Amino acid sequence: MNKLKAILVDDFEHARLTLKKDLQVYAPQVEVIGEAGGVIEAAKLLKKKRPDVLFLDIQMQDGNGFDLLDVLEEINFKIIFITASDAYAIKAFKYAAIDYLLKPVDPDELVSAINKLKITPENEQAKYDLFKKQLQPKAVHNKLALNTMDRIFIVNIADIIRCESEVNYTIFHFKDKPKLIVTKTLKEYEDILKDHGFFRVHQSHLVNTACIKAFIKTEDVLVLQDETQVPVSSRKRTEVLKMIEAL
Repeated sequence: MNKLKAILVDDFEHARLTLKKDLQVYAPQVEVIGEAGGVIEAAKLLKKKRPDVLFLDIQMQDGNGFDLLDVLEEINFKIIFITASDAYAIKAFKYAAIDYLLKPVDPDELVSAINKLKITPENEQAKYDLFKKQLQPKAVHNKLALNTMDRIFIVNIADIIRCESEVNYTIFHFKDKPKLIVTKTLKEYEDILKDHGFFRVHQSHLVNTACIKAFIKTEDVLVLQDETQVPVSSRKRTEVLKMIEAL
């Protein structure tokens, strides 16, 4: 099996050494081909070497990870950001479907991120462009990056009618386009979309409340704009009724 070539960028040598050791132990399929301690050094390194994945610290002494990516002509490698707890940046990561690891790096999270590299399709530039937009101080989070098995789609959140759980996948249903099967759980999207008027009405269903057409009380079923019927769980019934009354 071909190894994944990696470059580590962090201004703390100890952090790079720890990550390198963790990769050797938990992800031997990753080969570290270079290290850098700052933006300028990393930019020079990336011109000489072509990694499959860049492990990138956000805050460094001579700038940040975004400064580095902005000076590159093209992003043709996967990115896994390494960050201290930053709720705002983490929210932007989720909208753009970009992987990140919190310091100190948990080995299980590291392995999970590496495994995702094998199935995530190429389109890092589009994901990063969306990520930068979401990071703006007054950004309107109206788009979402969705990873299918072979592509990344940037969609308008308002076009989503409902999301349906399929084990470890989520099926997205839209107003005017074919459904998409995405490689994340419904819970992850519930966390992102709850601020956009989406409501978890059932263990397997997350609906856009703006697309609710009717509620059939006798059957505990919601009718949506596309005429699909979505079941409401008994424990969610009271909440759903209150939600509908508030619409």
